[in-house]
Amino acid sequence: MGIPLSPRSAQVIDLDAMRHRLRAKRRLVRLAPELDGLEMLYHLASDPDTLYGMPLLAWGLREDGEVVGLVPWMEALTPCHDLEDPEHGHFVGYRDPETEEIFHSAPEHKILELEHAAAYFDYEDTSAPTLLQQLPETLGTHALCLSDDGCSWQLKQVFGWRLYSNGEVEALLVDETQVESTPVVAGDDCLYPGHSRHQVVYFFQRAIANRIKQEDPATLEALACMVASDD
Repeated sequence: MGIPLSPRSAQVIDLDAMRHRLRAKRRLVRLAPELDGLEMLYHLASDPDTLYGMPLLAWGLREDGEVVGLVPWMEALTPCHDLEDPEHGHFVGYRDPETEEIFHSAPEHKILELEHAAAYFDYEDTSAPTLLQQLPETLGTHALCLSDDGCSWQLKQVFGWRLYSNGEVEALLVDETQVESTPVVAGDDCLYPGHSRHQVVYFFQRAIANRIKQEDPATLEALACMVASDD
């Protein structure tokens, strides 16, 4: 008979519970808009020596205290540090276009803003997701949405973003049949969260959205390839 190496009894580790706790620590609890033109820098595997810039929409405070830049990317408002896809983009850092300074963590003033706001708006936990915050859309972002019948695509302007207590962020789109007054503003009944009606939502910068509207051949070809690969 072998001799126990430790007097402690074996412990059963619940991997699902551990994953849930880790995800909870990384969920967003507060947003702050980026209004000074700071950018995200990224590169592509096909051209690693070239850096591309994309304006930041906002900064987000995670439950573990980390502050990350956020950009509308592919199918979600995405933390920059999560962009590690060599084909579509790999995060390099942040950039201040005015000073050309490159940095790799959130600026101190944004960290302080988010921490103080989160402490002030200290919401109680609820069993069902609740709306925590609503942010305006400042970049001209558009969403390509799979229609309700699942047979066609619609290009819609994003009017804002909603942060929920489970950390999820939804884009606000407009139902043109429900518009009662213009311009459309936050709180109007004609606005709805994108994924409440559309199974698939892709986000595009304003420049790309304009090329789609103008039916630029190269852009439409790339778009067709992207949609085909998703299907």
